[in-house]
Amino acid sequence: MADLKIRNLQKGFDGHAIIKGIDLDVHDREFVVFVGPSGCGKSTLLRLIAGLEEVSSGSITLDGVDITDTAPAKRNLAMVFQTYALYPHMTVRKNLSFALDLAGVAKAEVASKVDNAARILELQPMLERKPRQLSGGQRQRVAIGRAIVRNPKIFLFDEPLSNLDAALRVQMRLELSRLHKELAATMIYVTHDQVEAMTLADKVVVLNAGRIEQVGSPLELYHHPANLFVAGFLGTPKMGFLRGHLSRSQGNQCEVALECGARIALPLCAGELATGSQITLGIRPEHLSISRSGHGEHGSLQVTADVSERLGSDSYCHVRSASGEMLTVRVRGDFAPEYGEQLELSFDPAHCHLFDSTGKALDKRLQQAA
Repeated sequence: MADLKIRNLQKGFDGHAIIKGIDLDVHDREFVVFVGPSGCGKSTLLRLIAGLEEVSSGSITLDGVDITDTAPAKRNLAMVFQTYALYPHMTVRKNLSFALDLAGVAKAEVASKVDNAARILELQPMLERKPRQLSGGQRQRVAIGRAIVRNPKIFLFDEPLSNLDAALRVQMRLELSRLHKELAATMIYVTHDQVEAMTLADKVVVLNAGRIEQVGSPLELYHHPANLFVAGFLGTPKMGFLRGHLSRSQGNQCEVALECGARIALPLCAGELATGSQITLGIRPEHLSISRSGHGEHGSLQVTADVSERLGSDSYCHVRSASGEMLTVRVRGDFAPEYGEQLELSFDPAHCHLFDSTGKALDKRLQQAA
């Protein structure tokens, strides 16, 4: 078992609050990913869990035992760093066994654990090599192997793939996902990469300015963001936004008057929001469509083509509304309008999200999911 509970956790440096009252549960065998922009506190939170930073206030318990002030070496956690942290003068075998040797573990047990980790990570042919003889991906596997041999209650990963090239990152993502299932382990993983968060996690924790914005499964956060920050942060390209005000609201239906001049009827509940209140309408690139002028659907918006990014099977077309907002539209790969071309933008109102002036989601689907 490895159940971690964090309650009202706070951390400050030189009078500045970095972690501001975090409450979080990590359950046994979960793969939890902390994601957020630079400076949001995700790595600091991981270091507090590991015991590498002193907690200002609050508590951390592991399987019912308070470990808030427990020394890092006694927490039975294993951390994998971005920079690998391998001993350059030691072989792979010695790097894997070093912590166990230092702890006085019997040689036969050490050999068994090293061989098992090498098998899982496919490191057998490299056991007698030095780190300088390995690729970046192989070094990262050795760093993960050093954690595996310790058989920790929780694996902690601090942006472990950041130093790898794009192809290796994809390969290591797949290996980490497989490793999680093979070990049936509890893992906490820090990244700024949304693709890593979406593909690896059972549970995503979105952080911003030292606070948790939302916790949930990747698809829950993607389809039901709690606020403008989560909606704009998760997703590549990000959700597009149009400013406006609430012109009518009745039950589960409302109408929005956009600054670009359009009026949109939406199957969404605006709650207690008063008519005339400022709102933001959000919609993702895959739920938008564009066509050349004169070929759009009834009620489509007039937009101007900016730039297009061709990716092969798909292209991303960036367009500007009449009121200046930029939107991204996913289109087929062979569609590339000219810069400045007038286009018509259409979308299904059922896929729209509404946010009030504070950024809180007003989407009824979110209310039903809560």
